Amino acid sequence: MSGPTPGDNTAIAIAQRIRNGETSARSVTEQTLADIAARNDQSNSFTLVTGERALAQADAIDAAIARGERLPPLAGVPFAVKNLYDIDGEVTAAGSVVNRSLPPAGADAVLVERLTQAGAVLVGALNMDEYAYGFSTENTHYGPARNPHDRSRIAGGSSGGSATAVADRLVPLSLGTDTNGSIRVPASLCGVFGLKPTYGRLSRRGSFPFVASLDHVGPFATTLDDLALCYDLLQGPDPRDPACAQRAPEPVSDALDGSIADLRIARLGGHFDKFSGALASRAVAIACEALGATQTREWPMAGMGRAAAFIITSAEGGALHLPNLRTRYDDFEPLSRDRFIAGCLLPAAWYLKAQRVREVYAHAVARTFSDTDIFITAATPLPAPVIGTETIDINGITLPSRASMGLLTQPISCIGLPVLAAPIPVAGELPMAIQIIAAPWRERDAFRVAAALVRAGVCRAPVPPA
Repeated sequence: MSGPTPGDNTAIAIAQRIRNGETSARSVTEQTLADIAARNDQSNSFTLVTGERALAQADAIDAAIARGERLPPLAGVPFAVKNLYDIDGEVTAAGSVVNRSLPPAGADAVLVERLTQAGAVLVGALNMDEYAYGFSTENTHYGPARNPHDRSRIAGGSSGGSATAVADRLVPLSLGTDTNGSIRVPASLCGVFGLKPTYGRLSRRGSFPFVASLDHVGPFATTLDDLALCYDLLQGPDPRDPACAQRAPEPVSDALDGSIADLRIARLGGHFDKFSGALASRAVAIACEALGATQTREWPMAGMGRAAAFIITSAEGGALHLPNLRTRYDDFEPLSRDRFIAGCLLPAAWYLKAQRVREVYAHAVARTFSDTDIFITAATPLPAPVIGTETIDINGITLPSRASMGLLTQPISCIGLPVLAAPIPVAGELPMAIQIIAAPWRERDAFRVAAALVRAGVCRAPVPPA
């Protein structure tokens, strides 16, 4: 794992080599830590490296091998998490300065615990927008996460470090969160796979909140097989998380070889066409052609759904941080502070109306699944802008850059649908992903469609230049 290479450092391949005795968990972990030390300055992915813990975990795995014990599926596989997941013994900074004064976490977040129980080795925490409020990871406290395909460009956010660490092949798996697009936007801009499951599918316990009404958690990977395996291991009810549905796990790994002949697939038009630039539209066209998807459907009220998401995000985020805004104003990052303050000032009637609009919109979208199983659209309007870009142009419309990277994701996340971001590389262009959108609790369908695109040769995570 000394540099970005295309197939020998997937999670499944690493676990297989360790099981076969071709390498040890400690050797893999030491190499991963060396790679982070040597190459993290390029992407600024990691804000914390948990080297001592990682080596102890690796040694425990090697000891289990020596005893002849059966290994869990991810034994010895390195992973890292967005810096708002609790890590036992570490302060959960959530991309902020304010949180540094909090006591260390007393236990791992549930999803960190589940991957650890599956044998994966935690090597650190990853860069993000402060308190997850942003689409660019231009964090003024920790520095910007830099896109591995062009270091002058943003990684996307708010899970920018989670995407760059995987795209740079520093780790094969990472965890992020998605409130308005914070998994799908960086997955698209960095050219990796990302999953936002159905709202409530995975436990959020132990992850620092942003917007309780909208927060999702999910994984990143460079291959669909890795993403599916990771997601399967994260599933399961959590009675201590009131937002987590008490549903039995529904594995997706066994669905990757399945046919999609029974699925009715359509391209999303309307709002999603209006705000898709040329490369985004091309990626969607490539995917739809490979899938034989010729129909176009529209979601009524998509723009209103996005507006409702903005108000809900501002109001809930502002209310959460109001006590610290009053006492530690100067410690907040300017890019998020002013939006939190604006949220604190929103009239309660606006918030209630936004929640009503969201409910009406959700019912309107639900009706569109009566004749369609999967919707396809771009994940971002454009490829990654240069760091510091203030405005972008989308089909002749000039818009603020940072807020507008979520134009195509917010209308989906605000109603909790499962979405798989799948990279569709176009020769000579920066990365771009599509969104594969399924009905609630139908993640298996999204994975089946992504697998069909992989088999067709149009979907893969491009390797960054050396």
